[in-house]
Amino acid sequence: MSHTEKLKNFLELEIIPDLEVAIDELFEAIDKAKSASKEQKEDLEEMREMRTECFAIVEEIQRNEMDEEEAEELLEELIDMKTEEK
Repeated sequence: MSHTEKLKNFLELEIIPDLEVAIDELFEAIDKAKSASKEQKEDLEEMREMRTECFAIVEEIQRNEMDEEEAEELLEELIDMKTEEK
């Protein structure tokens, strides 16, 4: 499997779903509190931007606009981020 395929799968199966769950949980917390703190607003914006970037990377891969080296670097960065998260 190529690095671009691995990156696409990792984004679609791990990163994007995790971001969507985190966004949903933050929305629930905001809804319960009936308002959002500045920190919650910033977190929400950051997560939305990350999700948008992930979708853009997937599209770039689908259009064959990403080389294997770039995909490998991004994959390593994302795996490191995910590992640090735990």
